[in-house]
Amino acid sequence: MVEIPSQNFGLDLLRTAEAAAIAAGRWMGLGQKREADVASTEAMYLEFKKLDIDGTVVVGEEGRSERHPLERGVRVGNGRGPQLDVVVDPIDGSNLLAQGRPGAISVVGVAPRGSMWTPPHARYMGKVVVDREVARALVPECLDAPAAWTLALVGRVKKKPIRDLVVFVLDRPRHQELIEEIRSAGARVMLRIDGDIAGALLAASPTHDNVDLLMGVGGVNEGVIAACAVKALRGAMLGRLAPQSNEERELLSRENVDLKQILTQDELVSSQRVFFAATGVTEGPLLAGVRYHGREVRTESIVLRSETGTRRIVRTEHLVAG
Repeated sequence: MVEIPSQNFGLDLLRTAEAAAIAAGRWMGLGQKREADVASTEAMYLEFKKLDIDGTVVVGEEGRSERHPLERGVRVGNGRGPQLDVVVDPIDGSNLLAQGRPGAISVVGVAPRGSMWTPPHARYMGKVVVDREVARALVPECLDAPAAWTLALVGRVKKKPIRDLVVFVLDRPRHQELIEEIRSAGARVMLRIDGDIAGALLAASPTHDNVDLLMGVGGVNEGVIAACAVKALRGAMLGRLAPQSNEERELLSRENVDLKQILTQDELVSSQRVFFAATGVTEGPLLAGVRYHGREVRTESIVLRSETGTRRIVRTEHLVAG
């Protein structure tokens, strides 16, 4: 891993998330998921070309037959700056955006080259995410223990009864048993059809007390991106690969990937020099969505720097071509 100079890339990085969000927001509620994804990805890619970095996308847009501007392995930036690992998701919550639902965001993160964990064929990961107050108490057993055990641990640290805890869970058939466990323990569930990264941000943020933790199985790519934010927020994360098909399990077996290994945010992103930015696309509990007023566009974003623990909320007015 090559460490980068101690300079602040936060606002430069922010512009890439803003560009993606502004392009994506035009497609809100139109039911055209692919068109929104193409527009936001191209906008983010073009903004990256202006940055003085030599970046390589290690987590990006996957699963397409055609070449994608921000797929894994693509070089971004103008090549005249430090070598960086780059993680992107131009629309975290593309289904939310297409359906006009709240909570879609655009996200991007960077860290020194070689510092991000990127298994080649893993798709799904079991996760638990908590904020800095609970971070010291989070233990590997939380990934295997009954939900009630983990909720009791979180409740003790936060000095909250379990009935006051809220758990972010993706609304998936695979989570039915988990949801029942959480409800049986007395906690409440925030279900979302999409938005794994936004859920981790809510769980890790010390100022958003509407979510106490994230639990369940989500994407590996989203897990690595979320780890950037969790680390910068001084929260804690546990992750372990959780293949959801025989094909995925066989691929990982052939690569001798240890499916029992539990990873923390510090193993998913090993450097302390991490920068993360997210811009709201649709209205949500984390960030306001993009608002259009003729030539004026308003955005709300969060910018995080792990090295200093700085957390900035940025509200921007953009003037766009008429």
